[in-house]
Amino acid sequence: NDTPFSYAFGSDLAVAYNFTSTFVVQQLYVDLKYRCLGLSIGSKERYGEFNNPLLSSGGLTFSGNARPVPQVRIGIPEYTLVPGTKGWLAFKGHMAYGMFTDDGWQKDFIKPGGKHTEHVLYHSKDLYVKVGNKEKFPLIFEGGLEMAAQFGGNAFRGSEKIDMPNGIKDFFKVFIPSGGSSDTPLGEQTNIYGNHLGSWNFSLTWYAPKDWTIRPYYEHYFEDHSQMFGEYGWKDCLAGVEITFPKNPVVSSFVYEYISTKDQSGPVYWDHTSEIPEQVSGTDNYYNHGIYTGWQHWGMGIGNPLVMSPIYNTDGDISFKSSRMQGHHLGIMGTPVNGLRYRILFSFTRNWGTYSLPFYEIKKNGNALVELTYTLHQLRGWDFTASLGVDRGEMLGKSAGGMLTIRKTGWIR
Repeated sequence: NDTPFSYAFGSDLAVAYNFTSTFVVQQLYVDLKYRCLGLSIGSKERYGEFNNPLLSSGGLTFSGNARPVPQVRIGIPEYTLVPGTKGWLAFKGHMAYGMFTDDGWQKDFIKPGGKHTEHVLYHSKDLYVKVGNKEKFPLIFEGGLEMAAQFGGNAFRGSEKIDMPNGIKDFFKVFIPSGGSSDTPLGEQTNIYGNHLGSWNFSLTWYAPKDWTIRPYYEHYFEDHSQMFGEYGWKDCLAGVEITFPKNPVVSSFVYEYISTKDQSGPVYWDHTSEIPEQVSGTDNYYNHGIYTGWQHWGMGIGNPLVMSPIYNTDGDISFKSSRMQGHHLGIMGTPVNGLRYRILFSFTRNWGTYSLPFYEIKKNGNALVELTYTLHQLRGWDFTASLGVDRGEMLGKSAGGMLTIRKTGWIR
């Protein structure tokens, strides 16, 4: 279709039992596109830029693990060539604002007097560049910066209520991170208004002979300026490699990832004073925040899910109990028989708790998933999937679960 205007829409609704809510709006969105410009309105699943959504553990900033945050998103959603570069340079990016929708769940989940929030706003932005021309040379570099923030709304802890401003100027303060105004808590004035986080993401793709590809990728996560600009070194990361063998039916794709969130700029934090002017910006406490309930939505972490989500806490506290973690993740898939696809995921982590509340001993955890999907060619668009998931270890305990899925894509006639 050569027309400059295009559109798409989708919905993914569910009714659940013994879940965070009975009626679940997982996805409900409209996408509009004119030439290279795009507008997306609603709740839509989004994943890490370089993470295979079927095989990866998920990105450090965005993973698709949590229920999507409804938002208005504008930008250039697909790589657009820069004129005059002969196809060697392209870029894309976005800016979005939205609102978290888990106010009611937070009130039901917390213990009496527990910390919770309401009417919290969302912001995200990214900018990526691609360098390379596959037709001329088989190596492509991609890299960029993605950032997100929580701002506005109200926070509660016991009888204390904190009102965070959400005026027009505050939308600009999170777009260009800067200190809060006089009506924000003192820490928000001397540092940055809102809960900010993000990651630098890079990948190299080698298009080898016989159509197979190898793509190493790297993510560096940050929650403050010191880690954003490498003041303490880039010790925490997600480093992975994806290899695809499109002509191999037994193994068509393979992913390995190493994840570390253990360092967090070290165990010491000191905000400079006139008496002691030195600044030590440690104990970053990934995914947690002093005012907000952290980088989660409906109890599930928005970032990498190998950091255990607050929904699994048994003490009515909405926080990430072990943001200091190291782990390994494997993913493999293939179609050994025509119409039958398999997928296997395995993860292993070691967990230290947090700097302020460390575990007495390192806690280990393992997770595995085995999935089979059968496609009937006689019934176009119908898939039948059986999945088995298993958890073992000291974080999630001993558990197992299964799922049967019948899916129809396209129009039902």
